[in-house]
Amino acid sequence: MGVVFGSRYVNPDSTSISTRTPLSRAAENGHEGVVKLLLGRKDVNPDLPETNYGQTPLMWAARNGHEGIVKLLLERKHVNPNMEDTEYGQTPLMWAARNGHEGIVKLLLERKHVNPNMEDTEYGRTSLSWAAENGQEGIVKLLLGQNDVNSDSSGKSGRTPLSWAAENGHEGIVKLLLGRKDVTPDIPDTIYGRTPLSWAAGRGHGTVVKLLLGRKDVNPDTPDAVFGQTLLSWAARNGIEGVVKLLLGLKGVNPDTPETKYGQTPLSWAAEKGHEGIVKLLLGREDVNPSSQSKSGRTPLMLAAENGYDRVVQLLQARDSRGIQ
Repeated sequence: MGVVFGSRYVNPDSTSISTRTPLSRAAENGHEGVVKLLLGRKDVNPDLPETNYGQTPLMWAARNGHEGIVKLLLERKHVNPNMEDTEYGQTPLMWAARNGHEGIVKLLLERKHVNPNMEDTEYGRTSLSWAAENGQEGIVKLLLGQNDVNSDSSGKSGRTPLSWAAENGHEGIVKLLLGRKDVTPDIPDTIYGRTPLSWAAGRGHGTVVKLLLGRKDVNPDTPDAVFGQTLLSWAARNGIEGVVKLLLGLKGVNPDTPETKYGQTPLSWAAEKGHEGIVKLLLGREDVNPSSQSKSGRTPLMLAAENGYDRVVQLLQARDSRGIQ
């Protein structure tokens, strides 16, 4: 029942035009005292989801890091800690892991019925996947400490927690995941066909690249599935000189492999983008052809000249006795 104030009837579980209850809004904004008052009423549903996005008060509290409110809500028998919202299909654990609320992750994992391997419906990603991408190392440790956690879940894109951590340069998380026997470090994703090493090399995370190359089961010369670019090609294209040096020092890396889509070699990409230091490194190799042609028939010299990189043009002319092609 509601409460009568004067001649007005107040329903403490009513929703506004935006379909949010007072409890939902108090939980979102961290008003613990208000939450206690509302939870003390028999006519308040502590697990009522909003109708727009299906988020419960527990989800809002977990998402925004309100640990005290999470505790209060978890004490209620009718609060489902595995409830998924209707927008992304994410649980309170996913929201807490994604946003770095370690204390709340601990609280949720202490519940017997909280499943750390649930996948959201939008992307098919787990709490571990979100924590790994966002660099939440403490939370990754907590999740990996669960006996039943899947540390190699791949989601709808085929990207594992290791792939996300490698792309974003989270060295500590990469180390944690590589220390697991159930993690396969060289799995390509299903959309781009890029391995964790490819993502790390393309983003210039040299330390992560070294960690991955320290594994015998990682191939340093695997091309991706969309462009057919090798790790060296990605690093040369993006101007990541340290990674280029590292890859050129490995026996299994071909420094002159053209990609399959445009037919450009690492030198061609470096010349087009004006990465002078990388051009020097590649031209120092006898097994690099300075006059290789892309599928459009353009050489590294043409690309450098077209884009106005005079220093790169000088380097290529010095190497190519035939002059401008």
